Amino acid sequence: MLTEERQQLILMQLKTNGIVKLQDLVQTLNCSISTVRRDLQELEDQGKLVRVHGGARTVTTLQTEPDVLEKSSKNVQGKRKIAQKAVQQIQSDEVIYLDAGTSTEAMIPFMAQLTSVLVVTNGVQLASQLADINIKTYLVGGELKNTTKAIIGADVVETIKNFRFNRVFMGINGVHPEFGFTTPDPNEAAIKRAVLHQSEINYFLADTSKLNEVSFAKVADLDEGILITDETDQTVLNSFEQIKEIMEAD
Repeated sequence: MLTEERQQLILMQLKTNGIVKLQDLVQTLNCSISTVRRDLQELEDQGKLVRVHGGARTVTTLQTEPDVLEKSSKNVQGKRKIAQKAVQQIQSDEVIYLDAGTSTEAMIPFMAQLTSVLVVTNGVQLASQLADINIKTYLVGGELKNTTKAIIGADVVETIKNFRFNRVFMGINGVHPEFGFTTPDPNEAAIKRAVLHQSEINYFLADTSKLNEVSFAKVADLDEGILITDETDQTVLNSFEQIKEIMEAD
């Protein structure tokens, strides 16, 4: 396979998953580790990716925020595993909060068998799908953010203060050993912080592409919740020792 062909395949996988792993590329491209490393270095020099431990990720900025369609097409299998693990934590008769986002939306197909659960959400698409499986749902009111289909604004924060949750499940854009849990939009960050303060147990859902990433607005410190991730590399996970608990999706 020609160098250009290999590098195009690497970029295609990055576009789909947001991150690529060195060992996976060796198998997919049927070439040596040194060849893949050289390709990754060349692509990084061209500004097309960022090399990380064991692979590479897409180039992002502090304010980067893909829309719902773009998010829903990335790392689908990883999000599904995380979602299934997350739903396993829910008990009957609990009140839970589902944050707007594709990671939490992936939980809904696994929730159909839950009994007497009440869900509060700021995700329009989530509320509709929850209604389809007959789960009692409260959709908070406020301004609709077109890109993420999330309800945002000061009214949401004030409404949240009147509720209490057994568990919160929250998608997050960045998980970093120094900067904690972050997201690009300060308005969404304010809602996330308000929700976390009203909950008994907090879960952050983050596929491997979100680890060691940083976005503009801080949501919480690492010790404020449990991380559910599809990352299996213990070298990577060991750098997040401040997190209360890390659950690896099966």
